[in-house]
Amino acid sequence: MEPIKTTNFELYDVVIANEPEELKDFAYVELEGWVRTNRDNGSIGFIEFNDGTYFKNVQLVYNNESKNHDILSSLNTGSAIRVLGKLVLTPENKQPFEIQVTDCELEGDVAEDYPLQKKRHSFEFLREIAHVRPRANTFQAVFRVRSVLSFAIHQFFQERGFIYVHTPLITTNDGEGAGNVFDVVTHDTKDPNSFYGRKVNLTVTGQLHVEPFALAFRDVYTFGPAFRAEHSNTVRHASEFWMVEPEMAFADLNDNMDVIEDCVKYCINYVLAACPEEMNFFNTMIDTTLFDRLTHVANSKFERMTYTRGIELLQEAVKNGHKFDNNKIEWGMDLQSEHERYLTEEVIKGPLFLTDYPKEIKAFYMRQNDDGKTVAACDLLVPAVGELVGGSQREERYDLLKQKMEELGNAEELAWYLDTRRYGGCRHSGFGIGFDRLLMYVTGMQNIRDVQPYPRTSGSIKY
Repeated sequence: MEPIKTTNFELYDVVIANEPEELKDFAYVELEGWVRTNRDNGSIGFIEFNDGTYFKNVQLVYNNESKNHDILSSLNTGSAIRVLGKLVLTPENKQPFEIQVTDCELEGDVAEDYPLQKKRHSFEFLREIAHVRPRANTFQAVFRVRSVLSFAIHQFFQERGFIYVHTPLITTNDGEGAGNVFDVVTHDTKDPNSFYGRKVNLTVTGQLHVEPFALAFRDVYTFGPAFRAEHSNTVRHASEFWMVEPEMAFADLNDNMDVIEDCVKYCINYVLAACPEEMNFFNTMIDTTLFDRLTHVANSKFERMTYTRGIELLQEAVKNGHKFDNNKIEWGMDLQSEHERYLTEEVIKGPLFLTDYPKEIKAFYMRQNDDGKTVAACDLLVPAVGELVGGSQREERYDLLKQKMEELGNAEELAWYLDTRRYGGCRHSGFGIGFDRLLMYVTGMQNIRDVQPYPRTSGSIKY
């Protein structure tokens, strides 16, 4: 019988489905992949094998009669191999099946300094070998979920008729006016800014560029990299990260929050359904509360509360003896993670939209409320993390927006942005999700450096 070329995923799929007719086709198989571990007991040997198509390994079994036994018994962790063998069901064992090897070909050996061995490695160590760490269990799970979560984002918006817009990475503005940008220059030593004829930088947000498309297509989104030159070494900050930024015409703040809630729930449910083995791993090895947290959020109605009410509750908490690192709670302050977590974990005991922030602590493009003090902004706070999503209704009134921009000093630079309020502007809203932080939340991983393939943070760069 000719062997059927197959994969870990196909084997688990056909065995778990347990269709007798299909199993006949897989009686003799060919696999290509990598050795995770190899244990030779003399008369019999066991190889944990993975080809990257499925989180679970396949057990390969060989003995003294296996062809190329010398190769099989000497295979090191990390070796690339091609094997032929018989599929044998083993329902009485931990694994539902095994492959009894009849032949093996060594595709690529590993050097003696191969850094991944059969032991637990620290995340700090693995960050130093980012080109190898995708082979470790945790990162096999992280980067598959990253791929699936990325697809879920697109699926959510595509199913709802949103248009995907590619916004530029090189721009002339710094978005919200933060000023922490990476300048883009050429190697022209006389004039590094000569290529464009002016100073340009890497984008910090795609929002300003995607807004005009909402005034043509109604519902749009951009999903791509952003860059911020912040000297921050916290576990939640990176200088390069990915942002999901939808924009919706004829939508107010309440419409915006409805879409945020639907999007977060959709992503959680999608990943739980599409990556059961990886999510079981995270719930067992990384955060034993993960399933409870995610299912609680996915099944909750997201509460809504004004910033002003949130401040009052925090002040009451301090009066009643609750200790924050920052106990000076006053209206107008920018809430810290500890304050956000108190509101969502202790007060609401679930997800919470905090709305109507003081205008002084929010971006210029957010719509001013009638009170003249606050803007129509919202932050989604979730247990264990705090802020997960930020959004707002945009200021559609030309005069008010122009005044804000003139005060900030970017009215001339962003004249094209102001034009959108003169050329058939309308109420519109949007939000931003830090994709890497969303991935951290969904997996339980605690450091942004461990959910990015090649993390970029201040201080050093290796890859």
